Amino acid sequence: MSIIHRTTLTPTKMELLSAWLPTRPWYLGTAGTADPVKAGGFRLDDPRGEVGIEFMVATDQAGERPVTYHVPLTYRASPLAGADDALVGTTEHGVLGQRWVYDGTRDPVLVHQLVALIQGSAAAQAQSQSDTPDPTVRVRAAAPASLTPAGFTASDSPNGTLLRIQVSAAAKLSVAISRVLAEDAGLEQNGGGYVTAPWRGPDDTTIRSVFATATTGPV
Repeated sequence: MSIIHRTTLTPTKMELLSAWLPTRPWYLGTAGTADPVKAGGFRLDDPRGEVGIEFMVATDQAGERPVTYHVPLTYRASPLAGADDALVGTTEHGVLGQRWVYDGTRDPVLVHQLVALIQGSAAAQAQSQSDTPDPTVRVRAAAPASLTPAGFTASDSPNGTLLRIQVSAAAKLSVAISRVLAEDAGLEQNGGGYVTAPWRGPDDTTIRSVFATATTGPV
């Protein structure tokens, strides 16, 4: 169970993202610094209780029109070996001390739990409350059987982030992470696995978007 502490972060998550977002190939803005505000999201629990896992929604207000991004993040008490290029930044937590913040699509703990979420063996948790499931997150499994990640690769493009996850000697799970969020256009009537969730639009309306889609196939 993730414990949500009511405390400070210095710098804040949005301050970290303001510098990091413009470095991503899927960022649509032109300014050197973004101006993100939190617009929603949810969490997953790390079964070992060591890594914070958050699927952040942030709306960038720096351009002529707001653009909303999906940013999976992990929070660690020490650096993740071999993941220097995935580091978003470090921050000082008022209770836990220094935290290393990573692009979660490069963190094996987040990837493992994302597969569990898609397959129905992990439950989405409220973003700002401890031990509280988030029933607004909808999922559909990509395969009828449970899947256990044995390794993965991640690649970014202007279209988002693609995870290729080994789930057996002969099969892989491909998970497409949506980075720029738009209103769901009937995904739930189509095939394949998915994760959808609501977020708060710039005009304070509730919008539901596809956070990830998943398909299985041969290696």
